[in-house]
Amino acid sequence: MSGLDQYRQEIDHIDEELVELFLRRMEITGRVGEWKAAHGVPVLDAGRERQVIAAKTALAADPARRADVAELYESIMAISRRQQRGLVTEDAGDPGYAAYVEAVAKARPPVERPRVVYQGEPGCYSEEAAVGFFGKDVSSRGLPWFNDVFTALERGEADYAVLPVENSSTGSIRQVYDLLAQYHYYMVGEYQVKVEHCLMALPGVGLEDIRTVYSHEQGLMQSEKYLDQHREWERVPTLDTAGSAKQVAETGDRTAAAICSRRAAEIYGLHILAEGVNYNSQNHTRFVVVAPVMELRPGRNKISALFRLPHQSGSLHEILTVFAVQGLNLLKIESRPIPGRGWEYLFFLDFTGDLAAPGMDGMLHELSQLASQVRILGNFKAWEDEDA
Repeated sequence: MSGLDQYRQEIDHIDEELVELFLRRMEITGRVGEWKAAHGVPVLDAGRERQVIAAKTALAADPARRADVAELYESIMAISRRQQRGLVTEDAGDPGYAAYVEAVAKARPPVERPRVVYQGEPGCYSEEAAVGFFGKDVSSRGLPWFNDVFTALERGEADYAVLPVENSSTGSIRQVYDLLAQYHYYMVGEYQVKVEHCLMALPGVGLEDIRTVYSHEQGLMQSEKYLDQHREWERVPTLDTAGSAKQVAETGDRTAAAICSRRAAEIYGLHILAEGVNYNSQNHTRFVVVAPVMELRPGRNKISALFRLPHQSGSLHEILTVFAVQGLNLLKIESRPIPGRGWEYLFFLDFTGDLAAPGMDGMLHELSQLASQVRILGNFKAWEDEDA
């Protein structure tokens, strides 16, 4: 037997002992769960768990292994809580969890012949997303600012809003995430648009005539490599890409150009000087469909949530351990600073799942107990499955 085989054999023997001890531990934690159920005690005792993890970590003589021991016991604790939640019935308790339960109870069916709003002028990518999600006959209109879109929902002037949240080249749209945190609305769907920027100007204008280029800040960033070949051009951000095309058309400025979609060029009568000026040929923007009321449409397989975590070491890792133990695929995590609270953050998470799935309710209850604040932003069908 080689030295490696001997080491592996020793590990196998140790693993047999570990499994036996783990099963014995789970038997005892099951009894603890039965006791908690009988006496109306909640599953999670965060203070007790921190004491246990600290005590077990201290048993490791090698300081380099203490973090590993802590991680091991965080997972064991999460598995134990999952077991006990099958035995213990808890009330709503946390306000975030109670709000989620109420939202699910009041969920509405999709609105027929909906009124849809988006940010931008006709011909922008947001309008394209609205048409793609709701169909070509959708009744939609553009508004100047992202905040105007949320206000339209608040006033009952629209049933849905279509908003960009992420671009594959330039990342998240921070203004939209901040507004999602501010307004207690729900994501009910998503749609993805391939972004193909064109440089356009008035008919008869050539590249040599251009002095200023207008576009949304995202359009300028996504076309940065092309624009760097023309450093003499001034780059001016606008409210949206189609709005920049409208501006060039209405001003009649023959030294100005816009970066936006081919459809915008057709709408505003501009001539395309260059196609595909975005540096990433696989440039896509993900849009979410937002409603003032939760909807649980067929085929939903993606959940979005917002968390504010305690300002203490390991709080984010503790939350992520719950996802790992539950076997849920974490698709995205985004952080945004909390105004007025230095170095504290809100976390937006997307993960796979259905709110109606067995065990999901208990998992969300646990997350609401671990986090300082939790909000479920929606449960909808992921874009990747749209054409499946």
